[in-house]
Amino acid sequence: MVGPNYHRPAPPQAAGYAPGILAPEVTGAAAQSFEPGADIPGQWWALFQSPALNRLVEQSLKANPDLQAAQAALRAARETYLAQRGALFPSVDASYNVTRQQASVTLAPPLTSNEDLFTLHTAQLSVSYVPDVFGGVRRQTETVAAQAEAQRFETEAAYLTLTSNLVAAAIQEASLRDQIAATRKVIALSHEVLKLLRSERAAGQIGSADVAAQETALAQAEQALPPLERQLAQTLDLIAALTGRFPSDARGDDLGLSSLTLPMTLPVSLPSRLVEQRPDVRVAEANLHAASAQVGVAVANRLPSFMLSANAGGASTDIASLLSRGNGFWSLGATVTQPIFQGGTLLHRQRAAEAQLDQAEAQYRSTVITALQNVADALQALRADERALGAADKAQIGAAASLTIARRQLELGEAGTLPVLAAEQADLQALISRTQALSSQYADTAALFQALGGGWWNRTDVQQEVRR
Repeated sequence: MVGPNYHRPAPPQAAGYAPGILAPEVTGAAAQSFEPGADIPGQWWALFQSPALNRLVEQSLKANPDLQAAQAALRAARETYLAQRGALFPSVDASYNVTRQQASVTLAPPLTSNEDLFTLHTAQLSVSYVPDVFGGVRRQTETVAAQAEAQRFETEAAYLTLTSNLVAAAIQEASLRDQIAATRKVIALSHEVLKLLRSERAAGQIGSADVAAQETALAQAEQALPPLERQLAQTLDLIAALTGRFPSDARGDDLGLSSLTLPMTLPVSLPSRLVEQRPDVRVAEANLHAASAQVGVAVANRLPSFMLSANAGGASTDIASLLSRGNGFWSLGATVTQPIFQGGTLLHRQRAAEAQLDQAEAQYRSTVITALQNVADALQALRADERALGAADKAQIGAAASLTIARRQLELGEAGTLPVLAAEQADLQALISRTQALSSQYADTAALFQALGGGWWNRTDVQQEVRR
């Protein structure tokens, strides 16, 4: 076959993603460990150990229209490949024609019987074959096969995007529900504090400035609630869309962060393995393969083409004697065609195909670089999340200790109710900050699984697909 023979690009030579990124930076409940070279389960979201989350993912995989569209596109691509593969074989056609004809008496009758009015039956079998001497048809078949492979990984990318977006939305929902619950408690406590301050001002124990400061704090707490409720409503709408439902459709489970478990050991694929796992890299590789084959098609189009044909059949005015001796006919033919001058069209098409191959090579390298960047970003984010969550834990421990002291002082009569309420407010604010830090760690954990390719190669349905 003319044109370049495709060879898979060499894997990247990078040893890792960032210096020291896999080493733990903190200890305690916030610390996650990375396991280089470990494999990713096909249902990676199950590592969060949430039955409600698992049910959401199952619903989305069954009913999401975008995934169904990608699956239909994959079926179409495979059928297109099978159709193109048929060009490698001879084509055989059978035809039957019957005509009723009146010949002019001034013309010689077309029949040996000299009849002017007759019915003519003609049956014919035609065989044609285009020998693929220079491999142009095989290169075109190679192109379509690579395009089908690209669509296969486009489908895997749609699967990964769907599950990742749904897990991220579920984590967002859980975080917002916890933040809203804590914010409502802060608002309720702020009302109690304001009530006590107004009583003390009426008694002349404090000035108006203290009351005004608390009114401002209450207004700020109340101002924080509507945006959280809006985000929750929009997140629920997103989850409904991802699971193939309308926003008005009812949903059973409400998610909270307490219903999720943070995976403490995370797999990290080596860069050389990552290019095998990432669907977008595999799409870019398949596109590179298709572009390589198209160069061969363009070269073959400038070379001679050959065609062999054969026809055999019979013609008679009586269908019963259609194939009788003397009524048969046959022909054999061979055609060779060599393009001589087409205004430079074929040459420039070849050059365009070669330029598109260069483009596909550059796009593949760019996709690989982006894939490694995504993993590095996710790892960096998780290390930052560990530090943030560790600091939030310390802040919450300090706020809880302050609340315990304030309550003890209240029991001993050493302090009034106001310090206790203020300490409770600080404790709830620390809880909100910790909830935000924890949800970021959950979300970035899911982002790491997405950046690593999502484990599609360990799904049973994909393995069956490969065997076919």
